[in-house]
Amino acid sequence: MVHRSATDRRGAAAPGPRGEFVQSLARGLALLDSLAETPGGVALIDLCQRVGLSTSTAHRLLTTLEEHRYVRCDPATRRWSIGVQAFIAGNGFAKARSLVEIARPQMRALMEESGETANLAVLDGVEVVFLAQVECRQMMRALAFPGMRVPPHCSAPGKALLAMLPEPVLAEVLRRGGLPRFTPRTITTLYRLRQELEQTRARGYAIDDQEHALGLRCIAAVVYDENHQPAGAVSLSGPAVRIPDERLAALGELVRRTAASLTETYGGKCVSAVGGAQIA
Repeated sequence: MVHRSATDRRGAAAPGPRGEFVQSLARGLALLDSLAETPGGVALIDLCQRVGLSTSTAHRLLTTLEEHRYVRCDPATRRWSIGVQAFIAGNGFAKARSLVEIARPQMRALMEESGETANLAVLDGVEVVFLAQVECRQMMRALAFPGMRVPPHCSAPGKALLAMLPEPVLAEVLRRGGLPRFTPRTITTLYRLRQELEQTRARGYAIDDQEHALGLRCIAAVVYDENHQPAGAVSLSGPAVRIPDERLAALGELVRRTAASLTETYGGKCVSAVGGAQIA
């Protein structure tokens, strides 16, 4: 995920490539960003230090934002906090966003950089459902049409999503879905699957090594929502002859970076792991 530096958020930041930069607006947005990171509110002097503004400038901007209900000031403590209109504006984004539409440009970029097919999938009950695919240009390629369903234990998107589930939810999904065998490489024991999920959490991406279909390899990483919860998984898939062992780490890192970037674009927050399953 890309993080903005402190100077990126101040009103003195450099204008964009077209030079269309409004300093007062940038300063007001910097104040909103800082307030959003402090749910309990913050004193004016502390807020000024965070964003690098004088008290007079900050107070003028805050008063304007308060007039439009984007911020509020507690009259008893004189601490500033986010206002209801900021929530309304943010909720508008949440209603309008579509993970599929947001993901398509980054899926295409992922396909172009890797040369393999990119996919987007979600966990629906005890199955993984593919939502979108950007096919590579190779003659031999993996196809997962929108709406296609596969078990999570033998697919890279499924294992990536399972690895981030809390233990009670994970146990229920595995109990209901079972671990049916599809190929000689399918993981069919809980102990071995939990080991695999532990490795997935440590790596930041999951691998399907011909576990659902012989000759096919897939690598996936989780996209998160604003509550640190898995919203879906982005993946690369292709023939094992084009994804040998020595290529897995590089493609895994590429998929992980794409998922982190997509998480940011989606308005989510990445996590490294959850307190999920432990190996018995």
